[in-house]
Amino acid sequence: MTDPAALWVNGRPYSTELPDDERLLDTLRWRLGLKGTKEGCRTGDCGACTVLVDGRSVLSCLTLTREVSEEAILTVEGLEADPVGRTVLEAFVQEAGLQCGYCTPGFVVALTGLLKERPNASPEELLEDLQGNLCRCTGYLSIRRAVVGLAKART
Repeated sequence: MTDPAALWVNGRPYSTELPDDERLLDTLRWRLGLKGTKEGCRTGDCGACTVLVDGRSVLSCLTLTREVSEEAILTVEGLEADPVGRTVLEAFVQEAGLQCGYCTPGFVVALTGLLKERPNASPEELLEDLQGNLCRCTGYLSIRRAVVGLAKART
């Protein structure tokens, strides 16, 4: 069945027709053209599809769009307008916390959510919470430096 859905993404309202069983990932990428959210595994194991829904990290490959309609959705495209998100982006750039960049949106969005939820979290706590985000290129050292730098700057 296809019904209209009201969505609020990156501070902007959207109204779109969508099937009841459509994943948020597909809605963002294919209906709204927000390609920053990546599909890595389709099973919730890699974190590449992470978005924030009302401030909490959500794996968009495991979430039906209908489950989050009427809630505020923040994708990597919306982070520049978010003070915490902008700070996280800057840290990743400063520390070269990317290589191919495929996993970067998931890491940056997840870290933004963690810092909003727990602004005084230690580097160790943040790194532990990011264990669900996987990277196949960097060896995590540059990502680790970005996380440690952010945590130290906030405490």
